[in-house]
Amino acid sequence: MPAQMRVRDIMSTDVVTLIEDETLADAKRCMDRGRIRHLPVLRDRKLVGLVTHRDLLAASFSIFAEVEPAEQRRIFVTVPVVEAMHRDVVTVGPDETVANAARTLLDNKWGCLPVVDDSGTLLGIVTEADFLRLTVRLLP
Repeated sequence: MPAQMRVRDIMSTDVVTLIEDETLADAKRCMDRGRIRHLPVLRDRKLVGLVTHRDLLAASFSIFAEVEPAEQRRIFVTVPVVEAMHRDVVTVGPDETVANAARTLLDNKWGCLPVVDDSGTLLGIVTEADFLRLTVRLLP
């Protein structure tokens, strides 16, 4: 891998996002439709959280443990993503090296790193899939 390769060279910029008042049902619909596992949550284009597929599963188990299916759907439609999102999201800048970003993902067993500028505006996201695409490009 070229030493000068930066996150901006491999990140996805067409990112599906949510805003804080969207619901867990909205998040599930986005994930199912786009076959994605990570949804950055924005307020005025600034990253304020991250909802993952794992978060939705955890919410499902905790909320729906002893609830009828119709009530489960009603609850999922009313719970805002802000209730389930991670707020302490580790991010990366676009000029970070790909090697450092990959180490961060591996060391923490994360599936993505949102890419933000100095003001916290979301520029993109780098995921395990982006690193896999890079690997395929670099293989002979």
